[in-house]
Amino acid sequence: MAVNRHAGDRTRRGAALPDPALVVLVGPSGSGKSSWAARYRPQEIVSSDQLRGIVGSSEHDLGASADAFSLLDQIVAARSGRGLTTVVDTLGLDPERRSGYLGLARNAGLAAVAVFFETAPELCRQRNRARDVPVPARVLDAQLRRMAAVPDQLEREGWDVVLRAVGAPADPEPAQFESAHTPGARQAFGDQQRSPAGLDFMLQVSRFGWGDDPAGWLRAVAVAAAAAGFTGIALMDHLIQIPQVGRAWEPIPEPWVTLGMLAGLGTGLRLGTLVTPATFRFPGVLAKTVATLDVLSGGRAFCGVGAGWWEREHAAFGLPFPPAADRLDLLETEIEMLRALWQPGTRAYHGERVSLPETTCYPRPAAPIPIIVGGSGERRTLQIAARLGDGCNLPADLPTLDRKLAVLRSHCRAAGRDPAEVAVTVLDIPVIGADRDQVAGTFERLRGRTSAAAFARRHHAGPAADHIGRYRLLAERGVSTVFVSLPDLAGPEEVMRLAPVISAFS
Repeated sequence: MAVNRHAGDRTRRGAALPDPALVVLVGPSGSGKSSWAARYRPQEIVSSDQLRGIVGSSEHDLGASADAFSLLDQIVAARSGRGLTTVVDTLGLDPERRSGYLGLARNAGLAAVAVFFETAPELCRQRNRARDVPVPARVLDAQLRRMAAVPDQLEREGWDVVLRAVGAPADPEPAQFESAHTPGARQAFGDQQRSPAGLDFMLQVSRFGWGDDPAGWLRAVAVAAAAAGFTGIALMDHLIQIPQVGRAWEPIPEPWVTLGMLAGLGTGLRLGTLVTPATFRFPGVLAKTVATLDVLSGGRAFCGVGAGWWEREHAAFGLPFPPAADRLDLLETEIEMLRALWQPGTRAYHGERVSLPETTCYPRPAAPIPIIVGGSGERRTLQIAARLGDGCNLPADLPTLDRKLAVLRSHCRAAGRDPAEVAVTVLDIPVIGADRDQVAGTFERLRGRTSAAAFARRHHAGPAADHIGRYRLLAERGVSTVFVSLPDLAGPEEVMRLAPVISAFS
């Protein structure tokens, strides 16, 4: 989707730039365009001078200009079509050519950025004279004269961002997650800096590259999570590694045993699953398991529950996999039995789906255990969450989240509950790197055959700072906790990349 802003917001100095974006440099020879562009990775820069050197005798071969610009246009169109950041390093003075680039950005759903170089004419002339092959003085004078009309032209053309670069341009500031195609994320980043919103982060560990030391690896990841500011750790509850994460023969440990081991580390992290299928365990046994974890961890357990969805693992382990409606019935039964067995006393219980002659389940939980309902089926799952859950876990994608939140809150009101009584959590699967180069390398390694644009939208690839605005938008919608699952988790180093993000919401 295109990023649209009011005209008054477009022109700025020292602005953060979106990423990915189509960035068009506009300025006369000697204004510093190529030096400014060098802040980007080489493969992101498309230079008419360099292309003249490829299709002509040298970059100064003006007779090769037509071929060079034809090739430039093909490259820009191909990169834009793949949703990749591209910096067009030409004079950029031709309104018709700029209009073509703007159209490419719009069609590709990229932010359209024009960087206007306000370099003093005398400095341009001085730099030009110092070149091995200077531009003829009369040509440079003509370029400088054309510059006078450019600011008004850029304003009328409707660029998303017009960045004014003066003199020797400084580095562009990091993007505030336009790479996630999230409208409003940049403004939200500024809002978070001025008036921080609170947000909890929990690490969902879904892959286990523990080599020959499983316990040591888990310990290191948990300690790093606490150091980075995470408030808890969640584990998936699956019997076979799911295809969205890895290969079937990769390890995925039984979660409640693993959480018991983590409870003994003294990190203070909350511990639970996201989520346990109702089809895996008798509800009473799950109640005993979670209560024991809560006692051993000093009241830090939570319990994520869902209806279950993957038939393969049920068949492989000899478990029934009833139709969806029956699995949702099991989910309702499970939640009711958990609450019955965690209540004080040992008296009999007779409820809507559960009838027990006694509720003797000791040890009792050390503290109230939150039940988080996972799943986003609008007719039944969200209705169960609204009636019976302490929280509901939803997708982090903003348009989807907005739709699901409206349905969840409607179900709450229909059940006679204040929607604020049901905490909203999301599962986010970001690609995070220490810098753009690391992000790009991780991005290419993970995306496989998925298109770059689709992978970027799904995983919000960017340095840690780029995610702050997007998470602020989640907080503004009432999200209380983000479960973060890192698709490249190998150990503590990847966990610590979240520290700057978490710190911004502390």
